[in-house]
Amino acid sequence: MQTEQRTLISYLTEHAATRPNGIAMREKERGIWKEMTWPQYCDEVTAFAAALEALGVGAGQALMILGDNRLRLYAGWLGVTMLRGYAMPTYPGATLDELRHFSGEVPIAVALAEDQEQVDKALELRAGGARIDHIIYDDPRGMAGYEAENLHSWDEVLRQGRARLAAEPGLAARLHALAQPGDPAVFLHSSGTTGNPKGIVLSHANVIGAAFSSLHGGVFGKDEDILAYLPMAWLGDTAVTVGAAVTFGWSVNIPEKQETVIRDMREVSPTFYFSAPRVWDNMLTQIQISMASSTRLKRAVYHFFMNRAEAAERRALQGQPAGAGDRLLRVLGEWLVFRPIKDQFGLLRIRNAFSGGEALGEDTFVFYRALGVRLRQLYGQTEVSGFSAAQRPEQVKLHTVGSPLPGMELRFSEAGEILLRGEGIFHGYHGNPGATAESLSDGWLQTGDVGYLEDDGQLVVLGRISEVVHTAAGERYVPNYIENRLKFSPFIKDAAVVGAGRDWLTVMLCIDFDATGHWAETNAVPYSSYADLSQRPEVAEQLADAIRRVNATLPQGLTIRRFVSLHKEFDPDDGEITRTRKLRRKVVEARYAPVIEALHSGATEVHVEAQVTYETGATGVVERMLQIRELE
Repeated sequence: MQTEQRTLISYLTEHAATRPNGIAMREKERGIWKEMTWPQYCDEVTAFAAALEALGVGAGQALMILGDNRLRLYAGWLGVTMLRGYAMPTYPGATLDELRHFSGEVPIAVALAEDQEQVDKALELRAGGARIDHIIYDDPRGMAGYEAENLHSWDEVLRQGRARLAAEPGLAARLHALAQPGDPAVFLHSSGTTGNPKGIVLSHANVIGAAFSSLHGGVFGKDEDILAYLPMAWLGDTAVTVGAAVTFGWSVNIPEKQETVIRDMREVSPTFYFSAPRVWDNMLTQIQISMASSTRLKRAVYHFFMNRAEAAERRALQGQPAGAGDRLLRVLGEWLVFRPIKDQFGLLRIRNAFSGGEALGEDTFVFYRALGVRLRQLYGQTEVSGFSAAQRPEQVKLHTVGSPLPGMELRFSEAGEILLRGEGIFHGYHGNPGATAESLSDGWLQTGDVGYLEDDGQLVVLGRISEVVHTAAGERYVPNYIENRLKFSPFIKDAAVVGAGRDWLTVMLCIDFDATGHWAETNAVPYSSYADLSQRPEVAEQLADAIRRVNATLPQGLTIRRFVSLHKEFDPDDGEITRTRKLRRKVVEARYAPVIEALHSGATEVHVEAQVTYETGATGVVERMLQIRELE
């Protein structure tokens, strides 16, 4: 599939010329939604680019973006790409070590910071020797006393850019024509599960090609209204909020802050919604908590219709047609129960809803489809610039990620690794020819995932090929595949399965504190902290039930025999998981080596000392005696 060779900037200027009243961006500030039309947005981006160029920014230099989703951070992103530079978004919670690694990859001409906290981070980076020529901040609160070198407010920089545009006729047209399809649209990073994250530069052609592939594959339509809440450093935000939104001219709505996303989502009621399974799980938990605190009559009506809708949805997933009774209950339930819930959580207008990143739990999947949110699953990764496979509305299954999207070729290596080729495939890891050679061959991307195609052409992803291991008896398994199914339980947030070279499988579990805490309060189980709750025998029985359900689906030689509930969550600040919550297995297995030995030695408890990193950056040690439990 060949798409027209254009840039995001050409689409931006086209929308500005053809949609004078179209809304490009809405941003909520102090409770009020502020709108920006496409002409206004294009003017903002162009003025920022003019100012950056005056500061000496150009091709080969980077603008590091520090903070949560903000309109000006997106405008800065497009502004530096207009100059053929690198837009490098980072996670808001990224540590200084992570940022220091990023700053060593390309010259950081500018750090664009959301607020005082992020400015402090940039200044600390600079003080540590990192090159950051200029720092520009969006939110001026708390910045009055700062006198650092080359520190500017967004408003100040924009005034300079507008003055330059006014004084130099033809400057805007020249800036708009600079970027070419092969120039960088974004500088992202791999998750870094096995080491430092690798730099991934995606071109305008990559991002736009992936957007058209998703459009033709039915992932979304040309006219969507979306909520920009995904981390700007995650591929999902690049693919949707920047790539597709700018290409097709969508309206992007930016919540006031992460804590108000659910409330702001209700006000926006987006038409397209994509998120990781944990976000769908968290929303389901909120719905269940709301229902549990409602009146007895409302609970009874809710369970009457929801139980029947879920049963009908399970039958539909097994290929059984809906009966007349199912359709009647669907209509009544929609007006009495489902529609009010969808309205309350901003799900009323959704036409296309997707989950991706890892497997979604069966109960969660069935719940949303029973609610009337036609949730589907997809598959993608940063190196593909977006999505490579997705379920069609008529192709929904619990265990697949759908069929390859138009323009995406798929095949398998002899080892079962998924290989992909298409317009969205990146051209290599920045400054890392060795890693590039290992991942790309004749245009084919070695995804690192193992899987297979079913008879109907749908893709099943089993897990990472690097994680295929064997027990002492030679049984082959993928830990991540089992871990994802354990996380289908609302009580389990993270899991680490251990069994390579061992006689049996064991698992270390991290409870979901919100869901488990709510269950404990409802069932009169006392606790004082996360560590205390994690060791309660009542909680252990819930975890054991979750393991039994997964064991029932596994071969006899791969069932989990023993487990331990850890006293703390796996934390990205402690290096145990990535910012996208992927397990750093080597780090976890090294850090919890005494626990693993106790699991496989027959011990009934183990004493642990774990280093934790607090929000202030300080570290401490947590000690606890953990109970090891055995499943019959």
